[in-house]
Amino acid sequence: MLAEEPAVEAALKKLNQELEKNQIIHQFREIEQRVAENQRLTELTAEIKAAQKAAVSFDYYEKPAAQKQALAEADRLTAEFDNHPLVVAYRERLLEANDLIQYLTKRIQQEMNEQLTDN
Repeated sequence: MLAEEPAVEAALKKLNQELEKNQIIHQFREIEQRVAENQRLTELTAEIKAAQKAAVSFDYYEKPAAQKQALAEADRLTAEFDNHPLVVAYRERLLEANDLIQYLTKRIQQEMNEQLTDN
């Protein structure tokens, strides 16, 4: 398998090291950590899960008014979560990091295809 070849392993290790140094990846990791450590986002996540769980219970016990209220609360909490500045920044950094990885993947594929067709 390719991953077992020493040259491929070394190249992958070097690529990972270079990615960790990249500003886009560094910014993503930084915001990812800030999101994970944010108390309000942790609370919101728990509150959203609780409201969704309540909605399912109300549906099971055929209480449509209570279910509707629980779903509305879950939607409100989800909107608050989605619009939190850290979540917005996280998603922006995630898109940038994803674009970088996609670009690198495409370049590697192109170079591999060129080498295969040249041989």
